[in-house]
Amino acid sequence: MQTVFVKPQIKVIQPEGRINASNAPDFEYQLTAAILSPANNFLLVDLGKVNFLDSAGLMALVSAFKLSQHLNRRFAICSVLPSVLMIFELTQLDRAFEIFDNCNSFELAIGVAMDFVTNVNNLKS
Repeated sequence: MQTVFVKPQIKVIQPEGRINASNAPDFEYQLTAAILSPANNFLLVDLGKVNFLDSAGLMALVSAFKLSQHLNRRFAICSVLPSVLMIFELTQLDRAFEIFDNCNSFELAIGVAMDFVTNVNNLKS
């Protein structure tokens, strides 16, 4: 299950639970669709409800990150739990990704208030 929030030029995707080989393709599809949308200049992946990330989940994030760079879109991650952050640190991907403590930190970094973000839909992954 994941929740998607939108605001002009910003999409926040908030997956829940485990991101692994069984659901990583769907997760990557959602990330890719968000990046390719002309309405979004920013994509924030809120990992605050993700308690497990395997190599397939990590590769989905890397693929989306590469695509966003190619299209000059900003891609960031926030609210990463310590157990998941350890994966980023072990692979040294914490140096590649922009990782913020929370959504507010991202909001400050891009200079856009996200107070009135609205929940668009819930998607099963």
